Amino acid sequence: MEYLWLILGLVALVLGGEFLVKGAVSIALKAKISPLVVGMTVVSFGTSAPELLVSLSAVFDGYPDVSVGAVVGSNISNIGLVLGITVLIFPIVVNRDSLRIDWPLMILATFMFYFFAMNGEISWWEGSIFMVILSLFTFWLIRRSRREGIQLAAESEVEEINVGNPVYKDVFFLAIGMLALYFGAEWLIDSVVSIASSQGVSEKLISVTIVAFGTSLPELVTSAMAAVRKETDISIGNLIGSNIFNIFAILGITSILHPLKISQSINQFDMYFLLAISILLLPLMLFGKKIGRLKGVFLILFYAGYVYFSIMAEK
Repeated sequence: MEYLWLILGLVALVLGGEFLVKGAVSIALKAKISPLVVGMTVVSFGTSAPELLVSLSAVFDGYPDVSVGAVVGSNISNIGLVLGITVLIFPIVVNRDSLRIDWPLMILATFMFYFFAMNGEISWWEGSIFMVILSLFTFWLIRRSRREGIQLAAESEVEEINVGNPVYKDVFFLAIGMLALYFGAEWLIDSVVSIASSQGVSEKLISVTIVAFGTSLPELVTSAMAAVRKETDISIGNLIGSNIFNIFAILGITSILHPLKISQSINQFDMYFLLAISILLLPLMLFGKKIGRLKGVFLILFYAGYVYFSIMAEK
């Protein structure tokens, strides 16, 4: 029964995020906010709402390993599993922005997370630093794209959303999305704790594997579809952007509202896998000028190794 609630929680979170984005974006566009700004703010926060609700609910319920584990596992999954599967479908030719802007910021976020977590806690002021950097980066991206006439992927997503609905329908979508996110997070956390207790494993293990995979499913679907359409520059940009957002926004907001405890297990095990795969992404992007299928197999094997050693570490 716990596994059923786990699946229901993940489904509710994914659907809740979709409804929330649809309603919020439509309302924002009706208020004459530009698609670029909406895409960089409303869409970014909305698509990360499932992870944020899980993180907040977990930390306030007293399960910080679920909160942090889901973020760490999701970031490893995004590069190892999601990117690996994407390039198996269609190899990615890496664009300059991914190398010059996206990857350096992801590495900055990852190393800041590592250093802030070394004392076993991310405090409110460290979370505030995360949010300030994210806000400055978002503001810079918006100004740069307007000045240089660049259409970002987030803006393209906004333009595909139908804004012809009446306002009451947008509010309805918004309300349904918020309710689904709330209950989905509660069902997910309760089931994780229950499964961990009954199976004799830690909440962290389930969070870095099952929960992280579930919250990465939207990125997997989006990236796979982009690869099928051969829009692979969108794929890698979305995945790196998601990792940046997970650290700066999810951990940032959560730690501002409640000090975030980091367990010794995450600091001494999972964190090094996260650092390793984040660093390894650079040579994979640089050498050969594209991420091909062979590199995709390597990424998937890396992710499989991480899951295997995570399970072995529990025994």
